Amino acid sequence: MPAKIYRPAKTAMQSGKAKTHLWVLEFDQETPRKIDPIMGYTSSGDTRQQLRLTFETQEQAEDYAKRNGIDYRVIPPKDPIRQTVSYSDNFRFNRIQPWTH
Repeated sequence: MPAKIYRPAKTAMQSGKAKTHLWVLEFDQETPRKIDPIMGYTSSGDTRQQLRLTFETQEQAEDYAKRNGIDYRVIPPKDPIRQTVSYSDNFRFNRIQPWTH
């Protein structure tokens, strides 16, 4: 069963970067999910989807997958590009966009 190894991105709900330094190994979906006709719940008989293994480094996650014969792919992390913004740039005389309210 294939799996993916990635480093999770920062959550959009908070400004902190907790748990973004860990690497995660998650298994791919093997069987499609089904909707229960009576209650409307979504269910699946695939229990590996519930597993989420965390590792300190990418190498540890890859070693674990190799030891256990798991096909895997590594998704490289996308680090954010920080833009330096100065408050005083709002009041420059050669400002590109006019100051509007």
